[in-house]
Amino acid sequence: MRFYDATRFLFPRNFHLRLFTLCFGAVHLPLIAFCITEAVVRQWDWRLFVPLLAATITGTAAAIGAIWALLAPVAHATTLLRMLQRGQRIAEVPEGGPDLVGELLRGVARAAAETSARIERLADAAEKDMLTGLRNRRGFLDAVAPLLHRERTAVVAMLDLDHFKAINDRFGHDAGDEVLREFAHRLGGALRRSDLSARWGGEEFAVLLPDTGLDTAREIIERLRAGLRANPIAARAGHALTFSCGMAVARDYATLAKAMGDADDALYGAKHAGRNRTMT
Repeated sequence: MRFYDATRFLFPRNFHLRLFTLCFGAVHLPLIAFCITEAVVRQWDWRLFVPLLAATITGTAAAIGAIWALLAPVAHATTLLRMLQRGQRIAEVPEGGPDLVGELLRGVARAAAETSARIERLADAAEKDMLTGLRNRRGFLDAVAPLLHRERTAVVAMLDLDHFKAINDRFGHDAGDEVLREFAHRLGGALRRSDLSARWGGEEFAVLLPDTGLDTAREIIERLRAGLRANPIAARAGHALTFSCGMAVARDYATLAKAMGDADDALYGAKHAGRNRTMT
């Protein structure tokens, strides 16, 4: 570190140029010594000077080119470290040999792997509901965007568990959480692979059924309802768990917010009409 610090006055912002300057000076030492000797003896031999000058220039160019090539992995590692600092993902880190540069590249590779894993965990936590394992509101909206195009019709469904507060009040929040997890599991089992589901908040769930009309969407939701009747959840609360549902059509992403608002209005209509039903 002492020599590094002592030479920082040479191109303090560019390590490459500092190294090239030192290399240039070292390679030219024989030529400088020759010139000094010729000056002292007061004799100048052009036949020696010209070949020596040519050899020095050629050696300098070759040395600078070789050093530049050897420093390329270091420059690449520096770029990768900047990307890590900005939180960008690094697809691949080149492997180095059993030397100083190799150790540097392996260190960058380890840091890249750890950073990528951390980014994945943060992204997963940001878009996933930790209780039910479904997407949360943000994850749902991010996943919905590429599925809605102007030439495709989709149905948005908003589901709300009926009398869920009574379960929490009577049996506690742990029992309520278990009901939410079980309902999320049943919901996933009733939907198709192309459908998206999310916990919208509290006991409310959102579903997108792409390339689907209202009649088909209603059949899918009613299949879930039939499953709850055949195999009830939280029957000990005095009644089997039921849900209310509102549905609306979304024709592209621009109309998604309006469709979700219409589905929410239909959901409240189902609640006021006596619950345990689907309305559009």
